[in-house]
Amino acid sequence: MTTRTVDHPPHAANPARTVDSTQEMAAFLRARRERLDPHDFGLPPRSRARRTSGLRREEVAELAGVSVDYVVRLEQGRGLRPSVNVLEALARALRLTPDERGYLFNLAQQRPRDAEQPATSAPPALAELVAALSPQPAMLMNHRYDILAWNGEMARLLLDFDTLPPSQRNVMWLCLLHPGTRELYEDREQVVREGVAHLRAAWAAHPQDRELAARIAEFTALDADFARWWAERDIKVNGRGTKVLRHPEIGVVTVRFEVLAPLQDPDQLLVIHRAADDASRLALERLRTR
Repeated sequence: MTTRTVDHPPHAANPARTVDSTQEMAAFLRARRERLDPHDFGLPPRSRARRTSGLRREEVAELAGVSVDYVVRLEQGRGLRPSVNVLEALARALRLTPDERGYLFNLAQQRPRDAEQPATSAPPALAELVAALSPQPAMLMNHRYDILAWNGEMARLLLDFDTLPPSQRNVMWLCLLHPGTRELYEDREQVVREGVAHLRAAWAAHPQDRELAARIAEFTALDADFARWWAERDIKVNGRGTKVLRHPEIGVVTVRFEVLAPLQDPDQLLVIHRAADDASRLALERLRTR
């Protein structure tokens, strides 16, 4: 079966307007306030009859712990840039869903606090997906490169991760400090450089992640190559490419890798390896049957 790809030409006329984040945030807050039922909040009855549906601005202000004037100015799009604390309070007051909360933070150009707390275990659905990708070697990581889940094919190709303590189940730790994995890659420098560039991008995106900062400090202290390449400040997130491995059981094997970010868990990275040529495909098949 052949695969068809279709190129979509750019729109030549009537281009869409870019987002005015201040005005969109104002409209979004108004829309979410007006959809709420006051009875759901147990608010005391007001003497003045309601002319419109939803909560009043003063009620949102009370629930969020901010001034009424502040809510008014936000809903009028008067150029305010609310802090993380205020956004968290508004999200709770308006009972935003996780997706709506993320949208609000994006409009305000802020990062929610829980974005600094990456998963330390795989969600069951993603763990099942990793297993279902067999016979393709696959694993799940967070932005620190901690390995959260893997299938048997990935363990045979790289390492039996079950034999390691959780603190060592980290792709960069293995590349730098594990004797067997250090010698696994034909072009170790390229692999490590790409990992360093990813970690630097993740470090900037998660400035409050103390565990990531501690990992980087550990790598810098223990590996001279990492320290040198970290100081070069290269930034690159490489989601697709080829690696050549010198496997102790099947010899040289070339794999193509793809890194995907699940929409529901964008902080996590799904890594899938595929044989890059017929010889590598046969080698991986031999490895699966051992």
